[in-house]
Amino acid sequence: MTHKILKIHPKDNVLVALKDLEKGEVIHFEGKEIILTHAVKAKHKFAEESLATEEEIFMYGIICGKAMSPIAKGEVLTTENVAHKTSAFTGKRESKTWHAPDISKWNKRNFMGYHREDGQVGTANYWLVIPLVFCENRNIEIMKDAFIEELGFAKPNKYKAFVKQMRELYAQGNKQKIAALNVETIDQDQKNRIFKNIDGIKFLTHQGGCGGIRQDSEMLCALIAGYINNPNVAGATILSLGCQNAQPAILEEKLKKINPELKKPVLLFEQQKEGTEERLLTNAIQKTFLALTEADQISRKPAPLSKLTVGLECGGSDGFSGISANPAVGHASDLLVALGGKTILSEFPELCGVEQELINRCTTDESAEKFVSLMRAYAASAEAVGSGFDMNPSPGNIKDGLITDAMKSAGAAKKGGTSPIEDVLDYAEYVTKPGLNLLCTPGNDVESTTAMAGSGANVILFTTGLGTPTGNPVTPVLKVSSNHSLAERMSDIIDINTGGVISGDKTIEQMGEEILEHIIEVASGNLKAKAMELNQDDFIPWKRGVSL
Repeated sequence: MTHKILKIHPKDNVLVALKDLEKGEVIHFEGKEIILTHAVKAKHKFAEESLATEEEIFMYGIICGKAMSPIAKGEVLTTENVAHKTSAFTGKRESKTWHAPDISKWNKRNFMGYHREDGQVGTANYWLVIPLVFCENRNIEIMKDAFIEELGFAKPNKYKAFVKQMRELYAQGNKQKIAALNVETIDQDQKNRIFKNIDGIKFLTHQGGCGGIRQDSEMLCALIAGYINNPNVAGATILSLGCQNAQPAILEEKLKKINPELKKPVLLFEQQKEGTEERLLTNAIQKTFLALTEADQISRKPAPLSKLTVGLECGGSDGFSGISANPAVGHASDLLVALGGKTILSEFPELCGVEQELINRCTTDESAEKFVSLMRAYAASAEAVGSGFDMNPSPGNIKDGLITDAMKSAGAAKKGGTSPIEDVLDYAEYVTKPGLNLLCTPGNDVESTTAMAGSGANVILFTTGLGTPTGNPVTPVLKVSSNHSLAERMSDIIDINTGGVISGDKTIEQMGEEILEHIIEVASGNLKAKAMELNQDDFIPWKRGVSL
């Protein structure tokens, strides 16, 4: 890597600008002289050699697009002169040999976690309150209002106090003083927490459970079962109306499938059986409180790093994500896999173009075939509604250098490191095998993180180049910045900065090791994820079908 440009892979025929480059600037690279025909913004790509119309464009050593018109040597790649193109994929063509990284410094390391009776270990201890159907959302909110502040789980709302002060100044006729107020200096009161070993009560709402196809209700039940089984959850309170598609019996069936010996308390309340809303809420609140007194009895104890299950996510990606943050996370994933832990790579639309590489990394033909089947079915369903994976890059992605889905995918897949793929899972299936797992989810950030927590992730790594506040109710989501500028500009949401890889101050391996150390601190409760500090409790189940 130089300070100005980067060639990611020897097979590539484009170069990446690491800094803003001027029109007419002369680039000397590998004995060649390249004169830039246009200004090239940092994160964008330009042609190393002249490209003819329809000529394939290579990045990360794979096909990431094709030229739509002649592209001159030194010309910047744009959505006008480049289109999406990928290689075809089939079944497993070859077996890969994995060279595991050195893990000697972590072999005897532990994290301090919450040990569950089934052998899983949580990085947090939450109680979950969730409806089986959207009709109960209002009752969930009433319970939230009753519990959170009184038990000391509510974080002071400085903006509420801010508005209160402005209201008081306005009532006093001091309108001029309002503009001088600073939210950072507002005093805030907070009640003491009475349950010291419970990290919080999470009240989730959603728009599913009825009115759609039966399969969506079944998948919602499977997702909720996964959340209940997640090691970060001590137990759950479930509200049901009674007549919805997502029946309690389906939830019980999904729980038994995931964990036949589940010992966690699951409190179910059905409004149409309870009678009045007051009776429903009184019973639910009283029994939940008593269950919380039991959930508070657990405390953190040492656990091996093999008990970590880490989700690998990206969102608000930029042209540096696949160069710094994603490969650094990939190295952390390889370290965890070598230590006997589990990692989860999701977002199937963002694996478009790298399918064959992933297929060849599958340890069994069965997993390889399942991946092929899921990818093709997903692509076909997108095309059936007039869309396609090629429409994946967002305006923000394109503006910051990711101009085709294949280009975005090739960088996104780097989060999975180089380790073998031990299992391939459909949406809402639970992770059981140590090693790298592929999980079928959308590329949508929240739908994907929601799914990974439902499949057992007790920590999630989330890379970003543009910045996103996405979090999860029960699993800490650690934001990993691809560049220095973002880490400085949005310091309230960024946990880890990999910008040093771009500036040349750190290697990918060094950053991967730092990420692992950060995971251990968060898993032990010594550090809090910024998303948790901000109460960023995003929860969106994936709805695959139509509304009926």
